[in-house]
Amino acid sequence: MTATAIDSGLFRRVLRRHAAAVVVVTAPGSPPTGFTATSFTSVSLDPPLVSFCVAKAASAWPIVRGAGLVGVHVLTAGQEPVARTFAARGADRYATYAAAGGTWTSGPDGVPLLDGVLAVLICEVVNHVEAGDHVIVVASPVHAAHHADATATPLVYHDGSYLALDR
Repeated sequence: MTATAIDSGLFRRVLRRHAAAVVVVTAPGSPPTGFTATSFTSVSLDPPLVSFCVAKAASAWPIVRGAGLVGVHVLTAGQEPVARTFAARGADRYATYAAAGGTWTSGPDGVPLLDGVLAVLICEVVNHVEAGDHVIVVASPVHAAHHADATATPLVYHDGSYLALDR
């Protein structure tokens, strides 16, 4: 028996009920790229693997596809403007980020590393898996760091809004 997929409207409404941490994925290039994602997840502890999804139609996809290393930045509760900047279409995201006071440095192989995030992983891309209109990027963390303030909380996306968690 072949099941019939639910319609995309219902699918979107159901997924809006799922809360997800907000990350910005960055990749080196000329110019570098970056985009906001809520699809980040751990995949395996042994070996350490993570994944995130990127739309095939996204402007970032060609650069991410060719990247050997990417940065995955878990945003803090106060970084909603950063999430909105890197989610914007058709904008120079790094110029907008810098104009708003955001700073970043160039990490290994030129991976842009955003300052002030809750946590960052520099990851080696190990696989691309096509999945509908997106690609699942599987990556192996090669460097990790986290915010010095243990009370800092993540930015969360739920039901179409950015939210902060209470401690």
